[in-house]
Amino acid sequence: HQVVNVDALTYAACLDNVAMVAGSPDYAFEQVDIRDRAALDAVFAKHQPDAVMHLAAESHVDRSIDGPADFIETNVTGTFNMLEAARTYWTAQGKPDSFRFHHISTDEVFGSLPNDPAIKFTEDTPYDPRSPYSASKASSDHLVRAWHETYGFPVVLTNCSNNYGPFHFPEKLIPV
Repeated sequence: HQVVNVDALTYAACLDNVAMVAGSPDYAFEQVDIRDRAALDAVFAKHQPDAVMHLAAESHVDRSIDGPADFIETNVTGTFNMLEAARTYWTAQGKPDSFRFHHISTDEVFGSLPNDPAIKFTEDTPYDPRSPYSASKASSDHLVRAWHETYGFPVVLTNCSNNYGPFHFPEKLIPV
């Protein structure tokens, strides 16, 4: 597979994290802000993807409390731009059945679990966001679902828990 990494290179980005693949002919990097629709359209035209994994998000709850505007602009407006750029491209390609838009969200859209191990979130749990971050992600989830229902746009929406690994941004819980 060929991978195109689109990143605005904001405070949490680190190109060193992808240095090991940067020289691969199957990897391309585009410094693009998802709030820039024209730039996204250019990326789609240039690389003609078979699928999109939309991981881009402002994601730190404390930062969302201190400055919610960035979360709304990136997570809501940016997701709208990603959906529209992908849908426009998908439509121009004849709406191929194999195309997918994978929107990676968060379990935080479901609110807080009570301190009872018997209670778990499921796909049927109602949304109950509790911070500007989780509200912005819930908003983006609703946009993704609406694009699927309204336009038949092929989406996969996942709500994962916190992810961590060797390149985890240091302000998050586990690295701290």
